[in-house]
Amino acid sequence: MKYIKYLFFLLLIAIIALAIYIAVQPNSYEVSRSRSIKAPASLIYNEVIDFKNWEDWNAWVEEKPDIKLTYPEKTKGIDGAYSWEDEGEIGKIKTIASNPNTSISQEMQFGKYPKSDVNWTFIPNKDGSTEVKWTIAGKDLPFDFKAFTSLSGGIENLIAPYYERGLELLDRKVVESMKQHNVKVDGVTEYGGGFYMYKTTSASKTNISQVMKKQYSEILSYMAKNNNIQAGMPFTIYNEINPETGTVIMSQAIPVINKVTVANDSEVFCGYIPKTNVLKTTLKGNYTNLNKAWEAAYQDLYENKLEQSDLKPFEIYTNDPGNVPNPSNWITELYIPIK
Repeated sequence: MKYIKYLFFLLLIAIIALAIYIAVQPNSYEVSRSRSIKAPASLIYNEVIDFKNWEDWNAWVEEKPDIKLTYPEKTKGIDGAYSWEDEGEIGKIKTIASNPNTSISQEMQFGKYPKSDVNWTFIPNKDGSTEVKWTIAGKDLPFDFKAFTSLSGGIENLIAPYYERGLELLDRKVVESMKQHNVKVDGVTEYGGGFYMYKTTSASKTNISQVMKKQYSEILSYMAKNNNIQAGMPFTIYNEINPETGTVIMSQAIPVINKVTVANDSEVFCGYIPKTNVLKTTLKGNYTNLNKAWEAAYQDLYENKLEQSDLKPFEIYTNDPGNVPNPSNWITELYIPIK
């Protein structure tokens, strides 16, 4: 009997000690994880701001595919929300504030526990990638919550692995989405022609993007200075291509309504493309896939025994990458003038 009383006494001491340990645990917590993703901040922001996308990179759903997800009418932007049910417990999250392409603030509640603050930040890096930070924080924690997390190895141990996996899956989805592309040979059509301002230079495959940006900047600066109004999307004329050296002589061009007379010492000129028949090909995707599009265009030209005219081939960039964050949605029209 004394032995049993002694064991009971030790057990009581252990319970009291555990209760004291749990009681003195912090009444607040914060868990944060970051990942550098090779994608524009705007693209990642657009993925996170709509809760319908979360299922694709939610680590909890990956582990428990039977979790029941419920979506209200509004899932995107401020007041966007969704809820889930896991083993009888209901959880919900709602977006309460956002700064487009920069940050998102959300409020989450699981079961009877106090609400937690969830925050996202998207910081662009110089190399074009984005530092994505995902944070959850809570306060005024009840005793049973602290007991559960303490006996489970701590709140960091409960949440951090899922945040790390979620960011990994988010990274994979966003990067893969940027690789999608499609090439379509539209066939023979008529190009309406017109006047354009242009500047000619040479470039190699290693610096062509930088050269193009510089060219367009200088043309636009000239047009603004001389009150020339842009009348269409920018395009590039390929005057000469040397496959052996990987170099090209090209003209960056911007359409204008009428013929423009330029000064003799100007590096920007006014050109004209007449109305002409062309073989049109459309690329939907990153400009890095333009070689594939041109190969498809010239293959179709050969198979259909079409003859290229003396006019040079050109490509028109029909939407602005600054307004279309995902490269898979960039559209380029390729034209080969034919006789």
